[in-house]
Amino acid sequence: MPKFTRPAVAGAAMASAASLLVLSTLPADAQSAGAPANKHVLLISVDGMHQSDLDWYVATHPGSTLAKLSRGGSEYTNAQASNPSDSDPGGTALMTGGNPKSTGVYYDVEYSHKTDEPGSACTPGKPATGGDVVYDSPDDALANVNDFINPSNGTFPSFDENGSIYAKGVDKNPAAIMNLKNDASSFNASTFPVDPATCKNITPWDYLGTNSIFQVIHNAGRRTAWSDKHAVYLSFNGPGSNGQSIDDFFGPEIDSQAVMPNGVPYPQDDDWAHIDAATKQYDGYKVQAVLNELDGRDHSGKAQVGTPAVLGMNFQAVSVAQKSRSTSTTLIGPDAKGNYTTSAPQPGGYQWVNGKLVPGPALSSAFDYVDAQLGKMSAEIHKDGLADSTTVIVTAKHGQSPMNPNELVTVQDGPIVSAINAAWAQKHPDNKSLIVAGTDDDLWQSYLSDTSQAACDFVKNYLWNHTAQGYDVNKKPVTVQHSGLTQIWAGSDAAGFFGVPVNNGHYPDVFGKVQEGVVYSKPTKLAEHGGMNTGDRNVLMVVNGPGVPAQVQSNPVETTQVAPTILSALGLDPASLQAVRTEGTQVLPGIGGAHR
Repeated sequence: MPKFTRPAVAGAAMASAASLLVLSTLPADAQSAGAPANKHVLLISVDGMHQSDLDWYVATHPGSTLAKLSRGGSEYTNAQASNPSDSDPGGTALMTGGNPKSTGVYYDVEYSHKTDEPGSACTPGKPATGGDVVYDSPDDALANVNDFINPSNGTFPSFDENGSIYAKGVDKNPAAIMNLKNDASSFNASTFPVDPATCKNITPWDYLGTNSIFQVIHNAGRRTAWSDKHAVYLSFNGPGSNGQSIDDFFGPEIDSQAVMPNGVPYPQDDDWAHIDAATKQYDGYKVQAVLNELDGRDHSGKAQVGTPAVLGMNFQAVSVAQKSRSTSTTLIGPDAKGNYTTSAPQPGGYQWVNGKLVPGPALSSAFDYVDAQLGKMSAEIHKDGLADSTTVIVTAKHGQSPMNPNELVTVQDGPIVSAINAAWAQKHPDNKSLIVAGTDDDLWQSYLSDTSQAACDFVKNYLWNHTAQGYDVNKKPVTVQHSGLTQIWAGSDAAGFFGVPVNNGHYPDVFGKVQEGVVYSKPTKLAEHGGMNTGDRNVLMVVNGPGVPAQVQSNPVETTQVAPTILSALGLDPASLQAVRTEGTQVLPGIGGAHR
């Protein structure tokens, strides 16, 4: 990507970051000494977008909104997302300034030895027995939101003007999702982990181990808003908040049945995260929420409440296009009868052109879509007279790996887990399930019923000495050494990797880095996120706003640095964040000093 006339600046930073867009502005009474603070911050996460994607897009689309934002602001070319790099802890890193060692959030589907299983018998004060910690789409209580897709029961629910569900089954008016109101009543709390001290289910915000930017900003008397793909991201409210630090949260469930604007299920009959035409429609609801909030209204556009000090959303269209082997990119219609259809499927992911790896048709279309939506937000900011008081940060919760399709090897982890448990049971007949939980995307995480170092080492040694069966990108059988892993941390080494005590209880007992290209999945995907290879963690980071210098920074930064940067831009103290104090997280170099 050609670098314009901005000076390259070396700055002290940490080792990770994500693709982010922030707009920020603040009132005079919130200003710190030295320079006026902004009144608003708009944070955008383009999930899956790498720095190399930004380089390619700006070079091939020099008049794009992304090009204007990067040229006119600070671009951080060596930004890394959290590790692990899943949507969570990736999202939590942006909102708290912390990594799992501070936040206690290791994955969106994890396990803890310090909790009890949801629904299990519990006596207050008895030692924890261990249990699943699932803060994901299955926890959504809305009647028609269903992970197990069913054309007659799994759509966005229909809402009345008060945000109450009034219709079940296939939604005839999906645009009514804008009336959705997310709060504690959005959950089926019985699915949450249980606190053994009280025998009560732990809400997502109280499981979080550190406070968030929304708590700091809300407690300063300013309005906050956020839009995301699951209601459980109300966790960003932070502990002790009673779920009320985010004044306006909008979380339409991405795993519900996708329906076209007339309420008819998409021809592919799937959720919003597997058909990119549907994903764009889905992202469009969150875009509308942001536009309404920029106009000073709530996300539905009905109530005049004032523009939030912090607001934003995540885009899913890029991530879906990166993972899909083939997907429809465009919704066509309506025709004279009000009917819709979709364009012919196009190849997803990246492809080789003239010796260079570039986005393929579906992914290129997704980048165009995101850029157009950013253009709408930029136009709305100018229309509303917010340009002189708004900072924009664009980043990503995570990247995606592998980028090179020729490196892809899909391996099913289920048979490996079963083999480990069987081998353990031969020596320990009273324990037939050594591995009791784990989520393996393009990393390995195992939680064990026996947490002794000997048991952890047993799993590590089995994984390292096991040859696994998989499939290449053409679905031809291949074998991989070391179960597809390149490095494994077990027991005390795993605790050391995360920087927590051995008795912490939340971290995976066995944690592994995959060989480049390995994805634990059926051979249906091109890529995944969650791991620690370059494609997983290297993301774009652009900050553009009043007082932000035009510069290119090549030193490493982390997405955790977004949180203190937002507070600094708003004239608030970054050290108000507990994780900032614990981990020493810095404001992004070159832009924070004037506001501190």
